[in-house]
Amino acid sequence: MTRLLYIANARIPTEKAHGLQIMQNCEAFADEGAQVSLWAAARRNTPELRAVADPWVHYGIQPNFQLRRVPCLDLQSSTIDPVFLLRKGAFLLQYATYLLMLSLWLLPARYDVYYTRDLPAALLLSLLKPRHAIGYEPHRLSKSAVGRWLQALAVRRAGHIFPVTPYLADALVKAGAEPDRVHVAHDGIRETRFSHLPDQQTARAQIGWPQDAFIVGYVGRLHTMSMDKGVGTLIQALRQVEGASVALVGGPDDMAQALRQTWLSFGLPDSQFLNAGQVKPEDVPLYLSAFDVCAMPFPWTEHFAYHASPIKLFEYMASGRAIVASDLPAIADVVTDGESALLVTPGDVDTLAAAIQRLHDDPALRHQLADCARTIVIERYTWAKRAAMILGYLQPQQQAAHPPTPRQG
Repeated sequence: MTRLLYIANARIPTEKAHGLQIMQNCEAFADEGAQVSLWAAARRNTPELRAVADPWVHYGIQPNFQLRRVPCLDLQSSTIDPVFLLRKGAFLLQYATYLLMLSLWLLPARYDVYYTRDLPAALLLSLLKPRHAIGYEPHRLSKSAVGRWLQALAVRRAGHIFPVTPYLADALVKAGAEPDRVHVAHDGIRETRFSHLPDQQTARAQIGWPQDAFIVGYVGRLHTMSMDKGVGTLIQALRQVEGASVALVGGPDDMAQALRQTWLSFGLPDSQFLNAGQVKPEDVPLYLSAFDVCAMPFPWTEHFAYHASPIKLFEYMASGRAIVASDLPAIADVVTDGESALLVTPGDVDTLAAAIQRLHDDPALRHQLADCARTIVIERYTWAKRAAMILGYLQPQQQAAHPPTPRQG
């Protein structure tokens, strides 16, 4: 049995999508036969998430892997007034103490595979563990010159690299990664999570949403890494679609309330602004089932265009609901305009409104797009298929057959 260690400097549980991705991937690795340990960071959490007694139940997954928490000094989530706290200093302090303790834990550790999404952990592993055993899953390119240099070093020293988009893969090869060691691993879904979805009427009755509404919904954080995710554009577009309701499932609450005020300022009814707030990950399929249309109106940024593989896209595809999304390369790599989604110009209110109006007026098109998207995601983008692919490259017997070249630099 392959012994796999997954390293993540993350709060578990967290309200952010990376926590769901990490936990579901650990479950998938274990389902594929690996003996999995997840080493997360012992970081301060929000009051709501500190109340979570069982992270496996919170994420709706099997407890088929071990979770340990690496000690660190974390002031980032302190209740101290931020005016007295240098946030960047707190971040560096947390990371430095985490890496120090992680190195002490790693020295005696013996696993067949060491896997991480984190650049500092990938660099640390390259100093302490054999190259062939290291799997690195980058989700973005570092922005600074020093960061790019360190990331180039990490990809040259990892046994295999698993970027989440083909565009990120190309950039890493240009940075020095060996092409035959780079394997695109899009995000995906936990198939069983979407195998018994309620019908729309049942979902709306359970949530308390109106049965006769035309609901365009968005699930997830309203910003990421201080970047807007285009929900304001969606609000403006729905102003042009008579009778449409918007549903937000996510946070933060202050941003949702600001969007509500924008909605009301347009003279739109408060009853048509449906704000569920942050919900448990296991409840997301219920809310998706209550939508008529799933929206992903991302703006054009380098991150969204080339480096992001949003879990929400794949969960939208699995939900059996039509999708309208920004026409960005990383999204168009997964769905096709007019076949599995409607893709619109990023940031263009009028084209987004026209696409939503088209879906409003054509239920047959909604069903056609939804059926096609669901077929594609089940066939290509499940965590089980992803885990099998990754383990196929990293398991010891595969490494013996295809050893990486000696590390350089």
